[in-house]
Amino acid sequence: MNVSSSRWQELERPAGSERESLGQKLRKDWLRHYPLYLIVSPVLIYYLVFHYVPIYGAIIAFKDYVPTKGILGSPWVGFKHFQAFFDSYYFWRILKNTLVISLTSLVFGFPAPILLALLIHEVKSRLFSRFVQTLTYMPHFVSLVVVCGLIIDFTMDNGIVNSVIGMLGGEKATLLNYPSNFVPLYVISEIWQEVGWGSIIYLAAMGSIDPQLYEAATIDGANRWKQTLHVTLPGIAATIIILLILKVGGILSVGYEKIILLYNPAIYETSDVISTFVYRKGLQEFNWSFSSAVGLFNSTINFLLLVGANWVSKKINNSGLW
Repeated sequence: MNVSSSRWQELERPAGSERESLGQKLRKDWLRHYPLYLIVSPVLIYYLVFHYVPIYGAIIAFKDYVPTKGILGSPWVGFKHFQAFFDSYYFWRILKNTLVISLTSLVFGFPAPILLALLIHEVKSRLFSRFVQTLTYMPHFVSLVVVCGLIIDFTMDNGIVNSVIGMLGGEKATLLNYPSNFVPLYVISEIWQEVGWGSIIYLAAMGSIDPQLYEAATIDGANRWKQTLHVTLPGIAATIIILLILKVGGILSVGYEKIILLYNPAIYETSDVISTFVYRKGLQEFNWSFSSAVGLFNSTINFLLLVGANWVSKKINNSGLW
């Protein structure tokens, strides 16, 4: 006798049992796994308080916010601040600068940890590989203020970089006073500080590759280069895709801290980005509604880029964040 799967489940269900509600399922799951819920609760509370509750304040982007009147008491102005931002002289400049810095970091900075991880993975001496790992990820723990101070000191006309330039016959000059130098200095220093830390996740992914795959490749006559191409890279492809999607999703989120510590009015034309513009408008000029509108625009574009990158990845490789 042919019986459908749903009907078969009904026949197997004990007599008198009924479909459980969502609340009952959650209660039973809580009683069964409450230690795990307690462990994860601080993380959930953190994201709830600092990432989800502040979303409520985003409505001031559509208001002329007055602190004495509060968020709800301030008058609605619709898309006034968005229109002012799009019509602003600075709109195209800061959008271009943000994209240039982000895309340059993506092109040169994203592959750097992968290459470093591949090189460390090929090192036979465990002692030497650990030494290289420690040496490369230590800059990640150096304060950003210290790093920016070193960059400023090294690139001054009497700094170590200019000493090398002078030895090679070049002209000494304070590099951060020239707009064309800002992006290379920013990206190079970013790679130096984060390349070792970023390689850790790729090394972990390589550690999960089945050693028998390398043995089979060796038997088939594959050298180390071919093993890297046909075993190692496919083994970490999923990790690379996920991190690339996240990177594309934050392409307009260039942090303002490092740029503020490095830039000066002489190089605003190449260093001023959306986040620094929001900082100046919101915290220095107290134009909270306008800065919130700019920040909301930035977050919306990043969200669309994240969804688009995930969709493209699903279409091409059938893998993504969700």
